[in-house]
Amino acid sequence: MAGAGSTPDTVRHPDRERPVTGRGAVRITPVDPERDAPVIHRWVTEERAAFWGMTGTSVEDVRDVYAHMGTLDTHHAHLVHRGDEPVALFQTYDPAEDRVGSCYEVRPGDVGVHLLVAPAAGASERGFTERLVTALLTRLSADPGLRRIVVEPDARNEKAIARLLRTGFEPGPEVVLPAIDLPDVRLPAKRARLAFLRREAFPL
Repeated sequence: MAGAGSTPDTVRHPDRERPVTGRGAVRITPVDPERDAPVIHRWVTEERAAFWGMTGTSVEDVRDVYAHMGTLDTHHAHLVHRGDEPVALFQTYDPAEDRVGSCYEVRPGDVGVHLLVAPAAGASERGFTERLVTALLTRLSADPGLRRIVVEPDARNEKAIARLLRTGFEPGPEVVLPAIDLPDVRLPAKRARLAFLRREAFPL
């Protein structure tokens, strides 16, 4: 059972495919820093991903970030594939062990989530992100201890915030996530808009 912000076993050890209406199913696999750093680097350094906060990084930087994350019990990174194609980066974390935990009152069963959808290879597929979010929430809901999803998009990212509200998230306060300057992790301060999705409001 998930405790205060603990990450559900279904996300630490994802082993099932989930259908995405329209074209096939998605599967979730843990990030392999050596193998996956080039593709993640390509995504996070595009201008469209500026709010992810890694536009100035190198492939080696990305590899080091996810290698460090792989040593943690509180933060987990996964690639989402549809067929053989990686389509998203999906991260979960324990808010009580993250900088966001200093900005709100963490409750038992809270799980933090980050999602970066890959750029479309061709014409964009209408509604894909919403269907992908539903599939990932279905995966998360397999853990009975999960009570609430917590997200903290950049406060300037109006498009992402609007999508979250359409999905059923409740808007929270605007906060400033403190800067982190550690040997393995360096993050600038970030103005973010918190949002919360209660389990009973999951769009499943």
